Amino acid sequence: MKRGFEIVARYHDADLQLPQRATEKAAGYDFQAAEDFMLPSIWRGDFLRLLWHVRHGQSLTAADYTAANKTLKPYLVPTGIKAYLQPEEYLLLANRSSGPIKRGLILPNGVGIVDADYYNNAQNEGEIFFQLVNLSVRDVVIKKGERIGQGIFMPYLRSDSDQGGQNKRTGGFGSSGR
Repeated sequence: MKRGFEIVARYHDADLQLPQRATEKAAGYDFQAAEDFMLPSIWRGDFLRLLWHVRHGQSLTAADYTAANKTLKPYLVPTGIKAYLQPEEYLLLANRSSGPIKRGLILPNGVGIVDADYYNNAQNEGEIFFQLVNLSVRDVVIKKGERIGQGIFMPYLRSDSDQGGQNKRTGGFGSSGR
């Protein structure tokens, strides 16, 4: 098996669909939400309060920033899916082109990268999540089975002087950073 998708154990009986390409020449595999998920709008109390203070030239405290950051945080929408890949491949996660226009949903990091060693990691079995922020003025409810993003299998190259990659993955989402 070279590359593909599987359902993680905790969603084995949840009637999930494996990602599929929508058209013959589509590059991306459409991922769906594994469950109903509510994404709150960023335009809420603490963030609006911060903007009001800035607009009126008032000073802000560390607590003001902390409270506003809680409102602006991205949410991890579960897919119930994991991907297996070849050693020199990764799965690029991207927004659906209709996400920002129709629903105000964006990936705050622009794209996501799923490395080959994320598959079956001990922390979360390699489940893929889409990190989303809701820029619309209303909360958005994503229904189970609704398409939330796409994944594209990609090869990568190494530099001639590459000395990295000596560490082993120790966990799940965001675990390869320091």
